[in-house]
Amino acid sequence: MVKSPKVPDPSRRRILKERIASAVVHLAARLPLGVLQRLGWALGHLFVVWPNKQRRNALINIRMCQPSLTPQEQVELRDRTLREFGRTYLEIAYLWLRPADDVLSLVKEVRGAELLDRSAGKGVIVLSPHLGAWELAGLYLAAQGPTTIFYKPQRLLDDLIRAARARSGAILAPTNPRGVRLLVQGLERGEYAGILPDQEPKGDSGAVFAPFFGVPAYTMLLVNRLARRTGARVIFMFAERLGPGRGFRMHCIAAPDGIAADDDLVAATALNRGVEQCVAICPDQYVWPYKRFRKRPEGPPSPYHGPL
Repeated sequence: MVKSPKVPDPSRRRILKERIASAVVHLAARLPLGVLQRLGWALGHLFVVWPNKQRRNALINIRMCQPSLTPQEQVELRDRTLREFGRTYLEIAYLWLRPADDVLSLVKEVRGAELLDRSAGKGVIVLSPHLGAWELAGLYLAAQGPTTIFYKPQRLLDDLIRAARARSGAILAPTNPRGVRLLVQGLERGEYAGILPDQEPKGDSGAVFAPFFGVPAYTMLLVNRLARRTGARVIFMFAERLGPGRGFRMHCIAAPDGIAADDDLVAATALNRGVEQCVAICPDQYVWPYKRFRKRPEGPPSPYHGPL
């Protein structure tokens, strides 16, 4: 009798992945930040020299969004970005697991801090693009006052990430109607709401195509809906990496006019323009490998194909 091959138990496999990932993160968090960031640079350099999807996608996005650069300048920006990309993902263990006070002490300067003022009694919607150390931006925001952060549950390390993001007092709101209600309630109490604004929405509603660096990008309308409903101000905030072990500079920037407009396209265009203004400050630290233009208007297919 021929025995059937043993099929791995998906739940056991997931538990094993979770344990390995958790062990790696805890081990990395023991290293000094400067060491992690230098190791991250080396990891990112591997993405530069070996053909891979991250390298390809980053160059595709840069060519689409930065057409004024020469081909050589586009490649140089891609390479710098991939090295910063490596730093982003190795330093994240430090930002997640070190004591909150130690992590917050890494903020060496805050530009535009007056924009975080809530003395008028209105809530503030704080948009943190995938630029620099966005995990630090969320932690810093919650340390300034009551904060609800829109959070997409993760397949791996979800408990660890939730605990890390909540350790300076944030409430995590799931990316569903219940989470939106939590955001509204917090804003109506005059609190902060933290949102990552530059991800492509998954559904076919609550978003429109609006220009991002001149390229149509499927863009969320959640920020517009929240601002119109609650009267909350909207600002952008991100943490710029200063160099290995040198800490971070926090930037707070007022949102462009129109982000709370009645017209969806006007509002989405203003949101993307705000992300562009942030990226212009430190373009090397933006996550250019992200497939921002995967969903296209009718006509052209996804641009993310071709040789690595």
